[in-house]
Amino acid sequence: MYVDAGRFVVRLADCAEDVAAAQRLRYRVFVEEMGATASPEDAAERRERDRFDPYFDHLLLIDRECPDADLERGVVGVYRVMRSSVARAGIGFYGAQEYELGLLLDYPSETLELGRSCVDAGYRGGTGMHLLWTGLGHYVAEHDVSILFGVASFHGTDTSAIAQALSYLHHNHLAPEDLRVRAVADQFTSMDILPEDQVNRMEALRQIPALIKAYIRLGGFVGEGAYIDWDFNTIDVCLIMDTARMVERYRTFYTQAKKPDSTATAAD
Repeated sequence: MYVDAGRFVVRLADCAEDVAAAQRLRYRVFVEEMGATASPEDAAERRERDRFDPYFDHLLLIDRECPDADLERGVVGVYRVMRSSVARAGIGFYGAQEYELGLLLDYPSETLELGRSCVDAGYRGGTGMHLLWTGLGHYVAEHDVSILFGVASFHGTDTSAIAQALSYLHHNHLAPEDLRVRAVADQFTSMDILPEDQVNRMEALRQIPALIKAYIRLGGFVGEGAYIDWDFNTIDVCLIMDTARMVERYRTFYTQAKKPDSTATAAD
């Protein structure tokens, strides 16, 4: 998978140095910017990493003319992805720590877990996420992926502060039963906070991060229940997308997404 866009290129990490550069960008965004907890060892190396990293493919957005020396190897955006065929043969899905994912692990065709998506602050609001999603589209086609899913995050851990957003997602974008994964029982947090007639759509959309809105605009659904990730200082929802629906809406969405007021923000 390789996308050449002039100054920018999107490709998979193909060496340990590439993965380390992705982890250092993740550290800048998730730990330094968003307040996630890092171990002393990870803080010393300024790397956000976990035991799942060796099993994922790491999709990189690289600026060939990157002027920032802190952005190692020019890596300005990252996504990590793992196919169900890989998960079944190895470590399982990362998101299974937060959601009951048996429906997606055993789905009859290939599914793909997305995670640790982020773009450096200096590259948000431009074409960064568009290029990453273009690369993701190539990856999906190459591996004949039917379902995309992943945990995405709201900053902070106070559900009352985003009650409008969580309730809107629950009432309007809940996944169909055959794809409706649930937050793990001992950490299940209801998204059905407000009755449907008390949801203010405009306020809900204001509260929803840009990346989650992107998934929804592309036809995405949410699983049932949210998960509070205290280590990452986030409230997580599980997003699920049928790739056929994504392809139908892709062109329209990205025509809108490239307008000057669009943003790209970090997500789990």
